[in-house]
Amino acid sequence: MSSDSKKRGLHSLKPVLEHLLNYKLRLVAAAFALVFTAGATLFLGRGLQVLIDDGFGGGTQEALRQALDFMVLIGAAMAVGTFIRFYLVSWLGERVSADLRTAVFKNIVRLHPGYFESNRSGEIMSRLTTDTTLLQTIIGSSFSMALRSSLTTIGALVMMFITNLKLSLIIAVGVPLILLPILFFGRRVRNLANQSQESIASVGSYAGEVIQHIRVVQSYTREAFETNSFDREVENAFGIARRRIRQRALLVCGALLMLFVGMSSMLWTGGQDVITGRMTGGELGAFVFYAVMVGMGFATVSEVWGELMRAAGAADRLVELINTPSLITDPEQPRALPANAQPELRMDHVTFCYPTRPNQRALADFTLDIPAGRILALVGPSGAGKSTVFELLQRFYDPQEGGVLLGGVDIRELTLDDLRQHIALVPQQPALFTGDVRYNIAYGRLDATDEEVFAAARAAHAHEFITELPEGYG
Repeated sequence: MSSDSKKRGLHSLKPVLEHLLNYKLRLVAAAFALVFTAGATLFLGRGLQVLIDDGFGGGTQEALRQALDFMVLIGAAMAVGTFIRFYLVSWLGERVSADLRTAVFKNIVRLHPGYFESNRSGEIMSRLTTDTTLLQTIIGSSFSMALRSSLTTIGALVMMFITNLKLSLIIAVGVPLILLPILFFGRRVRNLANQSQESIASVGSYAGEVIQHIRVVQSYTREAFETNSFDREVENAFGIARRRIRQRALLVCGALLMLFVGMSSMLWTGGQDVITGRMTGGELGAFVFYAVMVGMGFATVSEVWGELMRAAGAADRLVELINTPSLITDPEQPRALPANAQPELRMDHVTFCYPTRPNQRALADFTLDIPAGRILALVGPSGAGKSTVFELLQRFYDPQEGGVLLGGVDIRELTLDDLRQHIALVPQQPALFTGDVRYNIAYGRLDATDEEVFAAARAAHAHEFITELPEGYG
């Protein structure tokens, strides 16, 4: 990870917030429920003061009943607000996670094939699944907890000053001490969180490659070797996760230690004031309640801070993938091939090297002319460049020198859809997508009728055995 990405911190979450803004109404409703619940929670402290001074200290059952009714009313308001907040925030987390997955996949399927030569498919899949799931958890849970804790902490601080100024000043002195562990350990947690996500992606990528080539692994009896190698990958990921957990634990431990030092000082001073009659037991109870809220708020924020750092790392990786441009794009002013025509094909002095092998020419000054309607076979040993010709024809890559002309038009002047719709391909290693037989046969033209699909199967001498399958064409 570059030093620039390390400096971005929570700014990396800006694209996620932009996705959240697509749902302003629900976001506003969730914010309102959050504020309402925080307010009800703060009012609980005032209810506690009434319960102690009037309910317990009033000396009558009626006073106690009224105080308890007041507490139940506040509790009911908190429950309703929490239900609305939880539902809306969880919905936003799921919705934004789905939007990010769609945005990532939309860009992935348009990237040039060369990108997948230099980036492992397992790592890309990890970004598409693991990172987006992490963000969903952060948005639907941790982010909400951080906002709620921040609101209640600020509100509790205000109520503390209203309840007792002297005790509040004691707590205020301790607040900077609580922030020190967050500032000190926060950056370390984020860096380790990013490394942890990358190591998990590496584990997934390694497993994906082995499973994809399982026949080769078993043919060469490399099961034990691959198991040991995978174990090393897993242990490396665990080691990074262990360091991240240690830093998070130190962060929370330091914050709690500073918190209880301040709380102990406050309780000693407040207890002396109650003994001397300078404040009531209800006021001290309410103040302790608000002080505990402040402490819990800082503890929650310090714990959630590590999760937000993980989210920032995941957002970095997703945004990088979303913003990765394809090197093969449509021209600004595309030309069109004549409709219903059989164009001739010409490869004019083409020189090409694969991006991963820039010093090794796959084709060198290659020229090929195929008149319209001609049937031609390219024959040669493995590595001679036969597959490369077809990859250039489909414009998976652009040659370094020369050009490919279809119907007299350089294919770089055609849209990718227009070009590739003129090409029918049967690959050396057929791919079967998850779906029924009909879907796979019609993949090249999804609007094909059943009769056209059946005709294609008959032409491939596959119709009879397909009809004998339990589900036939599906």
